[in-house]
Amino acid sequence: MNLPLARALLSAKENTAMAKFGYKLMTEEHGPKALVENAVRAEAAGFDFAAASDHFHPWLEAQGHAPFAWSVLGAIAHATSTMGIATGLTCPIIRYHPAIIAQAAATIAVMSDDRFTLAVGAGERLNEHVTGERWPSIPERHEMLGEAIDIFRALWKGGVHTLIGDYFVVDHAQLYDVPNKPIPIVVGVSGEKSIALAADKADGMMATEPESELTKGYAKAGGKGPVYGEVTLAWAPSEEEGLQLARERFRFAALGWPAMSELPTVAAFESATKTVRPEDMGETISAGPDVATHVAAIRKYVEAGFDHVAIVGAGDDQAGFIAFCEKELLPELRKLG
Repeated sequence: MNLPLARALLSAKENTAMAKFGYKLMTEEHGPKALVENAVRAEAAGFDFAAASDHFHPWLEAQGHAPFAWSVLGAIAHATSTMGIATGLTCPIIRYHPAIIAQAAATIAVMSDDRFTLAVGAGERLNEHVTGERWPSIPERHEMLGEAIDIFRALWKGGVHTLIGDYFVVDHAQLYDVPNKPIPIVVGVSGEKSIALAADKADGMMATEPESELTKGYAKAGGKGPVYGEVTLAWAPSEEEGLQLARERFRFAALGWPAMSELPTVAAFESATKTVRPEDMGETISAGPDVATHVAAIRKYVEAGFDHVAIVGAGDDQAGFIAFCEKELLPELRKLG
């Protein structure tokens, strides 16, 4: 093993002992006021950060929500004071122009006193087709994402910028409200190309599967920043009820990323997942009331080298889920290091 890689892996191992645990704000499942209330509860419960999804549509009709994430983030920045705030993920290349996301992120960073992290990804057709723009191939979306990150960094420096790239034009633009500290950028990854992009352009990476190949690949590619994971729990009075809840709200995940990124409508997700059974969800989602079961699911991420883990609580009862996390789950997770 070469020396730079050994040092990177050692750093990842050290970070594991100090893993941070976040609360996922599922904008697909909750309205804007509820999301702010949940963020305040999460901070009081001791979560280290909160990460908000950024969707135009929910995945499934049963989820039933999709408020504008940036309005919600502004309210959360004002309503909280200590925990980190992040997107998870924003696609800044089609539905949004990168200059708009640069401005939005700078505003949230200022409002939150530099607690904000911008996590971005190549997006899903489900959300991005709404403006009528062509849906690019994956390699093209990665190139667009890299160019968008360059635009963010240029505008966050302040001053007037005119930038003409392969995909975007920024014409004589200046941000007048910029944060005191650089905004960390995290890139969502699923394979070699996106890992290389995260290592080259960003300050960290994010993934939704507890695969050590992803964290090791990031380190091998030269990535030195935090690595974020995301895990879904179906907390419920029984395992059977938890699996039913997982099937109702999260069966879209059973399709896998290639399908999830390409299907264009909620109706398409409903049709593609109609044969998914509750018992099928047990392979990927921890279900039921047992704290040990949920700790075991999260431990996979920590042992795979993820030093930030965002926890999704499926369903409407977020007050109950956050109380469970505060009293039972988080105290056990703090022992994982």
